[in-house]
Amino acid sequence: MAEELITPETPEEEQPKKTHKQRKNGLYPGVSDELAENMRNGWADTELHGLEPIAQAAHTAARRAALSARFPGERLVVPAGRLKTRSNDTEYPFRAGTEYAYLTGDQTENGVLVLEPAGETGHTATIYLLPRSDRENGEFWLSGQGELWVGRRHSLTEAEQLLGIPAKDVRKLAEALSEAEGPVRNVRGHDAVIEAALTDKVTKERDEELRVYLSEARAVKDDFEIGELQKAVDSTVRGFEDVVKVLDKAEATSERYIEGTFFLRARVEGNDIGYGSICAAGAHACTLHWVRNDGAVRSGDLLLLDAGVETHSLYTADVTRTLPINGTYTEIQRKIYDAVYEAQEAGIAAVKPGGKFRDFHDAAQHVLAEKLVEWGLVEGPVERVLELGLQRRWTLHGTGHMLGMDVHDCAAARTEAYVDGTLEPGMCLTVEPGLYFQADDLTVPEEYRGIGVRIEDDILVTEDGNRNLSAGLPRQADEVEAWMARLKG
Repeated sequence: MAEELITPETPEEEQPKKTHKQRKNGLYPGVSDELAENMRNGWADTELHGLEPIAQAAHTAARRAALSARFPGERLVVPAGRLKTRSNDTEYPFRAGTEYAYLTGDQTENGVLVLEPAGETGHTATIYLLPRSDRENGEFWLSGQGELWVGRRHSLTEAEQLLGIPAKDVRKLAEALSEAEGPVRNVRGHDAVIEAALTDKVTKERDEELRVYLSEARAVKDDFEIGELQKAVDSTVRGFEDVVKVLDKAEATSERYIEGTFFLRARVEGNDIGYGSICAAGAHACTLHWVRNDGAVRSGDLLLLDAGVETHSLYTADVTRTLPINGTYTEIQRKIYDAVYEAQEAGIAAVKPGGKFRDFHDAAQHVLAEKLVEWGLVEGPVERVLELGLQRRWTLHGTGHMLGMDVHDCAAARTEAYVDGTLEPGMCLTVEPGLYFQADDLTVPEEYRGIGVRIEDDILVTEDGNRNLSAGLPRQADEVEAWMARLKG
């Protein structure tokens, strides 16, 4: 990895206009006047013209209009966020704040959407962005975030054409906001510079109302979002197929081979994985968010694979299958798997417009409680088990959550609008019951211990019921075995 001349802790908007700070231990002592002049000249004009708006531009415009109507007369500030240091002078890959990406379609660091009050009810939207790096002062080749180091940014004119929003230079926005008057709301947690500029103009309670609104606004997906979720799921299905084909290589190495295999599909067909892949073999399946993925993969054990591809527009799938590593479930594995499958079937059947969000959870938990009583692991009746929550020793988690740009989407929504709310067409959620018998659980027979099973699908609420977006992956045990056999050849 090459070394840049500028110290990474110097934000681009705060760098001197004509000089750039020398990097400590850099191999060059400085820049001669002759070299600086040489670098200023001889570059072709690369401005892009006649760009078409991005696919979601009309949708983001409608979302901004709804936001404007909800908060008339108030200045609304929604930042994308900034790069975060991973180590010394390297950064984590940037992922724009969900609220910002939802309202703009843009994904660049340092961006800020500002809705300025215009009249009694409307707003004027402006997106503030970093312009292309300056060729006159050497920024484009001397700055660690310059064009020759990290790639070309769109010009402000190009951004306007793509996003359908007037664009301005973000580097003076903080100063302008600090001098602004009138009521302001800001989405917190993304941009410390913007928050500092607004510190005496906002309140935690008012900012939280904005965050809650934007969380609830994402509950019902539009046609573009549904298409992106299906795209994410379809890539995820192919990623699961990739994994099955290389299970022999995973046995020779570790769970990391599975993780890397799925990641390749995510990066080739999408933006990234939507969350840390859970590649849990054997007893690791009993750890709900096992993301170390450094364990052994052994024939005869189960593999719980919970993974999702994130599309380039940041919509993610979230799918889980529990697969026999050698292609065939043992008798006890199938017994537990079939119980979870039956619970999931009951949960999916409960997903329908007009139903309560909790219905699919209650339906799945009822089936699992019945099985635990039937197996003699907990004393019935089933209603007593559910009332006291006794099944939770082995079921542990809720049966699903909203899905969208965040894997746990709409998380800031009010309880009455989410878990106590009513399902509507266009909502997308997961149904993912599980049973987990810990390796050290002395309350269950030894043959159960170390077996964890979860089955998870992405379910779209439709006008007349639901649609399983991830139906391309088999769920029933016999079908899973046949599918694996075909893939392994």
